[in-house]
Amino acid sequence: MIPQETDAKEATASSKIWRSWRENLTLVAIALLLAVLIRTFVAEPRYIPSDSMVPTLYEGDRLVIEKISYHFQPPVTGDIVVFQAPAELQRRGYPKDQAFIKRVIGTPGEIIKVADGKVYLNNQPLQEDYIAEPPNQPFPAVKVPADELFVMGDNRNDSNDSRYWGFLPRQNIIGRAVFRFWPLNRIGFI
Repeated sequence: MIPQETDAKEATASSKIWRSWRENLTLVAIALLLAVLIRTFVAEPRYIPSDSMVPTLYEGDRLVIEKISYHFQPPVTGDIVVFQAPAELQRRGYPKDQAFIKRVIGTPGEIIKVADGKVYLNNQPLQEDYIAEPPNQPFPAVKVPADELFVMGDNRNDSNDSRYWGFLPRQNIIGRAVFRFWPLNRIGFI
């Protein structure tokens, strides 16, 4: 074989290898970019760190939080939301980026109170088959301000929620819990 032919074949092989590497690196870069964009703007996994949402969610459950729907419609009573610590919790020492998870009980303009072991929404008792036990402390009637929510944990007697730190500003919401993917024996929509 002529040395020039050998050099040409080696150059072609080297070019093919480089092209293959470049294509693979491009695919990995696109995959990473898509993963970051999806996690930032569409959905992300979350871990439940406490028992405040028992019996609906348990410590250690892993959820998918969707981030899109609240750009088109407001949260409604019954939604389970993940949010960043409001100002009052930050004053109490929680980091601003610490995530909490609670159920929406009241939306702007609604009146919430707790009496006789029941939560009342606009003077009507809520049917709450999802709670661990009835709340054991009364809470005076409050009207939910504009652009804020009243949230409570399903484990009413072991939940650090709006009864203790006030209303949740809507802008603090990260997203809505939609799907539990762990543990496998309780996988499904929430």
